[in-house]
Amino acid sequence: MEVIFLLIGVSLILAGTFLYLFFKAMKDGQFDDDYTPSIRILFDSKQKKKQKINQQKQSPMNDSTLETFQYDNKIVKYFGAATVIWGLVGMLVGVIAATQLFLPEANLGNPYTTFGRIRPLHTNAVIFAFVGNAIFAGVYYSMPRLLKTPMWNKTLSWFHFYGWQLIILAAAITLPLGLTTSKEYAELEWPIDIAIALVWVAFGANMIGTLITRRERHMYVAIWFYMASFVTVAVLHIFNSLALPVSFLKSYSAYAGVQDALVQWWYGHNAVAFFLTTPFLGLMYYFLPKAANRPVYSYKLSIVHFWSLIFIYMWAGPHHLLYTALPEWAQVLGTAFSVMLIAPSWGGMVNGLLTLRGAWDKVSNEPVLKFMVVALTAYGMATFEGPMLSLKNVNAIAHYTDWIVAHVHIGGLGWNGFLTFGMLYWMWPRIFKTKIYSTKLANTHFWMGTLGIIFYALPMYVAALTQFLMLREFDEMGRLSYGNFLQTVVELVPMYMLRAFGGLLYLSGAVIMVYNMWKTAQQGEFQESEEDSAPALAKNYKPAGEFWHRAWERKPVFFTVLATVAIAIGGAIEIIPTILVKSNVPTISSVKPYTPLELEGRDLYISNGCVGCHSQMIRPFRFETERYGEYSKAGEFVYDRPFLWGSKRTGPDLHRVGGKYPDSWHYFHMMDPRSMSPGSLMPPYPWMVENEMDYSDLPAKIRTLQKLGVPYPEGYDERALADLESQAAQITANLKDAGVEVMPNTEIVALISYLQRLGTDIKATSSNE
Repeated sequence: MEVIFLLIGVSLILAGTFLYLFFKAMKDGQFDDDYTPSIRILFDSKQKKKQKINQQKQSPMNDSTLETFQYDNKIVKYFGAATVIWGLVGMLVGVIAATQLFLPEANLGNPYTTFGRIRPLHTNAVIFAFVGNAIFAGVYYSMPRLLKTPMWNKTLSWFHFYGWQLIILAAAITLPLGLTTSKEYAELEWPIDIAIALVWVAFGANMIGTLITRRERHMYVAIWFYMASFVTVAVLHIFNSLALPVSFLKSYSAYAGVQDALVQWWYGHNAVAFFLTTPFLGLMYYFLPKAANRPVYSYKLSIVHFWSLIFIYMWAGPHHLLYTALPEWAQVLGTAFSVMLIAPSWGGMVNGLLTLRGAWDKVSNEPVLKFMVVALTAYGMATFEGPMLSLKNVNAIAHYTDWIVAHVHIGGLGWNGFLTFGMLYWMWPRIFKTKIYSTKLANTHFWMGTLGIIFYALPMYVAALTQFLMLREFDEMGRLSYGNFLQTVVELVPMYMLRAFGGLLYLSGAVIMVYNMWKTAQQGEFQESEEDSAPALAKNYKPAGEFWHRAWERKPVFFTVLATVAIAIGGAIEIIPTILVKSNVPTISSVKPYTPLELEGRDLYISNGCVGCHSQMIRPFRFETERYGEYSKAGEFVYDRPFLWGSKRTGPDLHRVGGKYPDSWHYFHMMDPRSMSPGSLMPPYPWMVENEMDYSDLPAKIRTLQKLGVPYPEGYDERALADLESQAAQITANLKDAGVEVMPNTEIVALISYLQRLGTDIKATSSNE
């Protein structure tokens, strides 16, 4: 542990250094007005005069070898088209999901379109299909032009395109079928995870090959963010997706309980960072200066905010798990680094907005700049709100409420959506050699999108504060004023209606954009290849007195290795001790592995996406323990693969629901939730009475969990089915005594067995609900 604290101390010193450099850069103002090969020295330790400039007049290029080459616009067009198509699909699914929260009948009466199954479909479609394709379109357009060379390998480019679309299609098929790991932003099963890794490596290889064959000596700042994103997403995806397969479309996580929660939110938070933030900062650094026809405000500010951002971000994941069973030291680290994160995040926003100096008059006339300015503003808002939400007193209010939903969508709709729209409006006319079809329609899209964000986010903030204040209110007798969680949900219905309206406005604006892009393409002529020329790159160019970061930019492999080290430190210091040091997760002797029927019921619970509305984590607050029971302990989750703590409560927490109601209550609640909970927003699940469970892979599940360390007896896989049938017969008999006839091998029986197990491993306090 002494080594761990030493590493933490060193890391805090490094973080403080990054912050010092950031504020120094802000104080010094503009350092470089462009990204030409001019050389500046920050200080000279051998001489008293600081910031001495020692430029060499030699050219880094051989002017006699001018080479001609062509940029491939076809791959850009395909990724751009995929962006808008999948964007409409993802937004439409989001509007349907939002509608179901106040109109449960909108699930269309089948298991494939219920909220629990289409919510992950919505998040995957928007993040990986809409935003992902936008990233690739922007990279394939900007990177060749910044490096003065075509993309390294056309075959890899097209493998990337078709592979990514097939992955999205696989997600669109498997998620509604209930084939999911339930991990936030990583719900896809193991064969698709392997495909993602292969396609992502192809994308990275293509970028690295392009860097090696470049004609531009230095890497422009956008490419720093592209490369850091590639490396970090690869690391995050591989480590979070480690699992042991049971069958072709079923696996169990390599981590359990607390460890799984930490690894998942290390991934989940940094997937937001390195898929939704850093590549978009790279796109901003290219497309904003192009659209404004202005140089980037400060080169050195971009250096400080890049390195501090990628270093600090990797520590912040635990702020998603405050007041949970996660070890306190990990929560403290997550909070500390989350607060520090505001500085480098705002460094990117400030650098972007100040790039518009002298060009603000264009904003009123150019839709592209309108979208980008609002995108940067939304980024600033989201990156201020994130550190604030990591403070424990604020997190106690916001977590598990609609505040988190509003926060995520300010970033998603404002930062990612609007920057994507601005990029497409700038790029699309250029590859078709024309002007945008209708500036008026683009402006209409802008205002509809802006109003959509407002109508979406503001009601969610109101909903969050309303629910929190109701949940924590006690009467003069010391009892909960609203003991039933459902009493708070009913009050939120008007806000949910406004949220859906905001989503519809945003979707309608996107439809206008698609029409505008189509008409722009019709009136133009597509330029499949765009010719350019540049001198060949001179070898062994080493200018004297070169600024240290300029030297790094000449060495892309070295630069990438440094970025990898920067992102690896935080994750290693948080995750390795949590997995290897046993005292981080104290065991409880009364906690036993799930019985075979409970295991099958848990997998059914995961398949139906119940974790999207119900948490299984009671925090140590009086208003939660009075409502639900004893607060949750780390040792209770040692056999949970994956963990199911949840991130939003649309329904009550279920960690202590076991034994609280008779089996018949759960039966009637699943058949018609409003019959047991008047005003419930949960859809009915009548098919569970008829659908039969397939237990053919039960022995494989037992063997897989044994390999992962679950202490089932040796040879238990051969007799597990008998134990399952015995427990199912008992539940069936209980239901029969209540006048309900069901078959013992139906889904409802398995689900009841799991729900009745929850929270019964330790003695829980009584509940008021």
